[in-house]
Amino acid sequence: MPHLTDADRIARAEAWIAQDPDAETREELAAIVARVRDGDAEASADLADRFDSRLAFGTAGLRGEIAAGPNRMNRVLVSQGAAGLAGFLLEQATDAAPPSVVVGYDGRRNSEAFARDVAEVMAGAGVRAILLPRLLPTPVLAFAVRHLDTSAGVMITASHNPPNDNGMKVYLGGADEGSQIVAPADAEIAGQIDRVAATTPVTELPRGAFETAGESVVDAYVAATAAIATAPAAQPRVVYTAMHGVGWETMRRVLEAAGFEAPDLVAEQIEPDGRFPTVAFPNPEEPGAMDLSFAAAREAGADLVIANDPDADRLAVAIPDDAEPEGYRRLTGNEVGLLLGWQVAEQVAGSQAAAGGADASGSPGTLACSIVSSPGLEAVARAHGLDFRATLTGFKWISRAPGLVFGFEEALGYLVNPRTVRDKDGISAAIAFLSLAARLAAEGRTIADHLDEFALRFGRFDSTQVSIRVTDLSRIADVMARLRAEPPTEVGGIRVDRIDDLAAGIDGYPPADVLRLVFEGGARVMVRPSGTEPKLKVYIDAAATEGSLEERRVAASDAVARLEAGMRALVA
Repeated sequence: MPHLTDADRIARAEAWIAQDPDAETREELAAIVARVRDGDAEASADLADRFDSRLAFGTAGLRGEIAAGPNRMNRVLVSQGAAGLAGFLLEQATDAAPPSVVVGYDGRRNSEAFARDVAEVMAGAGVRAILLPRLLPTPVLAFAVRHLDTSAGVMITASHNPPNDNGMKVYLGGADEGSQIVAPADAEIAGQIDRVAATTPVTELPRGAFETAGESVVDAYVAATAAIATAPAAQPRVVYTAMHGVGWETMRRVLEAAGFEAPDLVAEQIEPDGRFPTVAFPNPEEPGAMDLSFAAAREAGADLVIANDPDADRLAVAIPDDAEPEGYRRLTGNEVGLLLGWQVAEQVAGSQAAAGGADASGSPGTLACSIVSSPGLEAVARAHGLDFRATLTGFKWISRAPGLVFGFEEALGYLVNPRTVRDKDGISAAIAFLSLAARLAAEGRTIADHLDEFALRFGRFDSTQVSIRVTDLSRIADVMARLRAEPPTEVGGIRVDRIDDLAAGIDGYPPADVLRLVFEGGARVMVRPSGTEPKLKVYIDAAATEGSLEERRVAASDAVARLEAGMRALVA
C-alpha cells in the first residue's frame, strides 16, 4: 500500500462514513476525523492504524476489534465479506440450483446485526441464505452446514477473544463436509472481498430476503449430540458455567436428553452477556476465569467443573485437588484430549472386534491432533491398532484427517462426533467426558485415578505452555527471526537434537510459521505466533515411560520445568 498522508486518510474515512450503515461507527469515525483536522497527533495515529491496512481474511475468516475503518470489525467490513463469499460460491457453483449458506451468531456485541447483514447481502447476490432462529453455539452452526446440506456456513463470533472483538468464521459444505475453509479457498474468497471493497460501496450492494431456519435444526443437533452418551450408571455432582456465553440453553437440553441430572450453575455467568462482566478474558484458560466456578464447586462439593467458552466450541474441565489453593485443578487440554481419545479408541476397537475388522473403507479409524498437542495420542492410537495423524494447528486441518474418529487440540478443542460436526464442539465433548466420569464413578474410581491409569499404560505425558501477549506484533516476528538466525544448542540444560523449521513445508505440511525443537530424550518444544490473538505461543511436551507412577511423574515434570524456564529466558 502506498504511503498515505492525513489528507488521504481523511478522504478515505469520509468515503467510509458515506457507506457505513451503522450510526455508532459513523459518529465515532467522524469525531476522529474532526480531531485530525484540528492537528491532534493521537487521532492522526489512530486514523492511520484504521486505514493504512485492512483486516485480513484468512483461514480463521475475519476477527478483530469492533470499530470503524477497514482494519476493524464493523458492518461495512462484514457486508464486504458476505459479498465476497457470495461471489466465490457463485463462481464455484456447478449446477442450476443457486448455492446456499446458513448463518449463525452468538451473544457478542453486534453479532445479530452482523449475521443479518451477511444473510441479506448474500441473498441479494443470488445465494439462498438461511439464518439460524436465534443466538446459538458455534457447534450448532457447524452441524447445520451438514444437516441442511448448504454450500457454506458463516458463524458470527470471536469465540473467547476480549469483549470488544467479533468475527466472521466460514465453513464449506459439499466435498469439504462442513469443515472450516483452508487454502486455496481462503485466498480466493479474500480476492473476491478485495474486488468488492475496491469497486462497490456497501450502500450499492443489493440486499435480499433470507429464510429463517426452524427449531428443528436445533432439535436435530440436540438428538445427535445426546446419542453419543452412554447411559449414566452414576450421576457425578457437576458445576457448569457458560462463561457469559450461549452454551447453557443447548447444553441443558442435551444433558436432559442424555439422562444426566441438571448441574449446579454458576449463576453470575450463565446468561449471554457480551460485556463479560465477571472475567478479564472470557477464556477458561486465562488466570482467574474459573474462580467463580471453583467457588460454586466448593460449595456444592462437586466432582467435576464443566466450562464452555462463550460460543461453546471449547470445553474446560476441573477436578477436586487438595493440593490446589482453590481446591480444584483445571485439567490441561492435553489431559482431557488424551482421556477422550482413549475412550474413543476403546469404543472403536471394541466395535471393530465385534464386527470382525475395519469399516468398509478399510480404515481402522484415525485419531488426530495438532502438532502442538500431546504426542500421547499417538501412543493411544498405536496401542489400539488405529491410525494417527498430526496436523497443523486448527480444526480446519484436524477435521480433514482421513478416517477421523476423534480429534483434539491442546487449546481446549475436541471433536468427538465427526459424523455430524466437523469442528471442535464443547457441548458434545462435555457429554463424552461426563459419560466417562459416570462410568468411573459407578466403578468407584475418579478422573484423577484414570489419569494415573493412563500414565501407567501409555506413559506419563506432561505439557505446559508459555504464552506471551504483546501490543506490538513486530516483537513476535523479531523473536521468530532471532530463533532462526541463532538456533539454541540446549535449553534448560537439555541438549537440542534438531530444529525443524515448518516454514519450509516439511513432512508434507503446508508452510507454516512454526519452529519445532526436538531434544535429547524425546522432549519437544513448538514455537509459533497465535493465529487469532496477539500472542507468541510456546508449547512444551515431555514423556516418561519407565519406572513407577511416581518416577514417571517426577521425570516428566522435571523435564517440562527445565524446558519452560529455559524457553522463558530465550524468548524474553
